[in-house]
Amino acid sequence: METTKKYTAFVGERLVASGSLEEVLPRLKATFDRNRSTLFLIFDDETGAQVDFDLRGTVAAVLARHGPSPVQTGPGRPRLGVISREITLLPRHWEWLGRQPNGASATIRRLVEEARKREPAELRRQQARAATERFLFALAGNYPGYEEASRALYRGDSPRFAELISPNRGLSPR
Repeated sequence: METTKKYTAFVGERLVASGSLEEVLPRLKATFDRNRSTLFLIFDDETGAQVDFDLRGTVAAVLARHGPSPVQTGPGRPRLGVISREITLLPRHWEWLGRQPNGASATIRRLVEEARKREPAELRRQQARAATERFLFALAGNYPGYEEASRALYRGDSPRFAELISPNRGLSPR
């Protein structure tokens, strides 16, 4: 079950758009067209990583450039989002995969999905914490209180973290 990637975009501290690529890009494009020198901070909601989009051209051109990969010809199932990459396995691994029903690719996909479901809660927390830290650093790394908020985040002190980033108390330029 693949979920749609979500993005959140800011101009300074102001939230400009949040949602799927199809929801975010038209809003960014409209803002960009009003003022081409606008500096966006755009984040992948899952990883907290900053991303950039080329906003030149029409909205359709921008969506085509950054939307789902175009359908490719050749082996595989590109319409399902299948991406062909190389993996290196020992001969015994290839032999075992060759004996599995539905082929090696289906078996590997199934194994990966099963492993993702068993991913320990602590690992998911670490990934969420790292994503939050990337976002926090990019948006508020220069603000007073950033370091204290970051320490509360890594201590797992949610009430203190929430207090430190609240609009009344928290991170803001001074």
